Amino acid sequence: MTVPVNLKAMSVSLLNIGRLPLASFSAILEEWSGVLFVVLVVLLVYQQWRLKQLRERAAKREELFRIVTENAADMIALVDVKGRRLYNSPAYEKVLGYSAEELANTTAFEQIHPDDRYKILEASRVAKETGTGQKIDYRIKHKDGSWRILESAASTILDKYGDVEKLVIVNRDVTDRKRAEELAEHNSFHDALTGLPNRRLLLDRLQRCFVRAKRNPGFLYAVLVIDVDGFKVFNKTIGPNAGDQIIMEIGGRLASSLRHHDTVARPGQKVAGNEALLSRLGGDEFTVMLEGIRDPSDALRVAHRIHGAISTPFSVEGESVSASASIGIALSMPELDRAEDLLQYAEVAMRRAKSLGGSRCEVYDEAMHTRAVNRLKLEAELRSAIDRSQFELCYQPILHLPTRQLLGMEALVRWHHPEQGVVSPARFFEVAESAGFMVPIGKWVFQQASQQLRTWQKSQPALAMTVNISAKQFAHATFMDDLKAALQESGIEPAMLQLELSETDAMADPKLTAELCTQLRQRGVRISIGDFGTGQSSLSCLRRLPLDELKIDRSLIAQMSSDRNVADIVKLIIVLARELKVRVVAEGIETADHLQRLIQLGCEYGQGYYFSKPMDATQAELWLKQYSQRRSAASGRF
Repeated sequence: MTVPVNLKAMSVSLLNIGRLPLASFSAILEEWSGVLFVVLVVLLVYQQWRLKQLRERAAKREELFRIVTENAADMIALVDVKGRRLYNSPAYEKVLGYSAEELANTTAFEQIHPDDRYKILEASRVAKETGTGQKIDYRIKHKDGSWRILESAASTILDKYGDVEKLVIVNRDVTDRKRAEELAEHNSFHDALTGLPNRRLLLDRLQRCFVRAKRNPGFLYAVLVIDVDGFKVFNKTIGPNAGDQIIMEIGGRLASSLRHHDTVARPGQKVAGNEALLSRLGGDEFTVMLEGIRDPSDALRVAHRIHGAISTPFSVEGESVSASASIGIALSMPELDRAEDLLQYAEVAMRRAKSLGGSRCEVYDEAMHTRAVNRLKLEAELRSAIDRSQFELCYQPILHLPTRQLLGMEALVRWHHPEQGVVSPARFFEVAESAGFMVPIGKWVFQQASQQLRTWQKSQPALAMTVNISAKQFAHATFMDDLKAALQESGIEPAMLQLELSETDAMADPKLTAELCTQLRQRGVRISIGDFGTGQSSLSCLRRLPLDELKIDRSLIAQMSSDRNVADIVKLIIVLARELKVRVVAEGIETADHLQRLIQLGCEYGQGYYFSKPMDATQAELWLKQYSQRRSAASGRF
């Protein structure tokens, strides 16, 4: 129905409505009510039409979203701000193997790798705070237990207040791409034939060591360049394929020769202690880079193992082929200007080894070479000395200074070198300790000193024996058993044996020292701390040790007369010993002035050349007889 509307007449009526009579006014209202009805009907019809349009658009969007999500290769998820899954697209089952029901029963974090969960939580926090999602990579567990790498992009859905309510996350499986990238990265740093690190990776590691050594001058490293002797001629003779097999075999042998003592570097491998990077520079040339070495001889020792590994014959096409190598060594030095200089120095040393006939090792620095060779020679001679029983004990008396009464003997080991004669511990102790020889030497000392004390106690019942022990011997697993066996075999009383540990060794691990000293005290063995006054002992540590004696270092006694400060230190040690209720012994008494000053300071016991130099068993027995005779004749005086 169409209702004619005269707008002009309506406007006139409105202008004159105040002047119209009541009957006319009622007519106007009746005319207006019809118009308003028509307008309301039109508005309602339009509203229904718009609602229908919006529903149709929403349905189309939902259908489009369903089609996209159900057919997309990417995994699409809807989660709330607490990580609860609200929706997961079917791609999750295709990619990860989980059904919709399985995903619905777990949170979004359960399948994520533990190391990557913080990354996800941090990205979620940023998204909630900023309203903007981030693109990140993370690992997620497949249903079969393997780990897949996902590339994830998130967008936010806001509530009516503008706060983040949900996150729409699109995940893409990029595992294959990442592995391809890692392979490409690996190939750029590794040799294609052997799989070993190449020159690029070697130079990178060299640079890191170079920087570290600049910060810490005590950090030492070395480079060994290994070149197979005559390989080029050999390769032409047998052919490149067989040559490649030899190179691969040499690489494997080098790796095996390092594996049990050093470390062949591999991507992502973390190791403690010393590290060795074995690499191939190309052709028949390999390198070994040693990090954190203690001495130049460490590098020479590795070179000797490499020679042994390569010298074993190879089997090539059914025939046995022998090979050798020339090895050049360069050791880190403060004056290096560039990291790669060390590699060049090692190559120079290698060429020198070749020029001298090959199948040998040369160190770039002559002084270091000599020191490394001498150290290895000393190790070999010490090993032979143990096998051939070239060690002997000498004994030095320890006396009560005011009365010169004999307290006991200190056993001092000496090495009878077949060429050099008697060698004191000062010359071989450090090498023997680092090479692990002090454990068998120490066991022998226990046995010899205990047996000798048993013999002397037949005429000197109150005589005691002091035996020095090393740090490695003290901490060794067989230490207590070796000591127990020596005591049982000799039959001496444990209280007549005193073990002396240097202050430096005792304070290296105070807790372990306290535990072992307590065990010794329980066995009745006495404990002495030697070389005291030159280390870094703390009073609290000393109080925890069940000590019987402190020995003042001989260097302090030597300087006591000429240096007032040193004399004060000696006095403080004597006072400290009284405070700790332990005996104090001065080492290295060589003059009457030393003796007099020590007595004045209250030091009761001492030893040194003033009374007697260290003596072998025969000389010591004669000294004991003369001592007894003098004591009897002089009624307690020399």
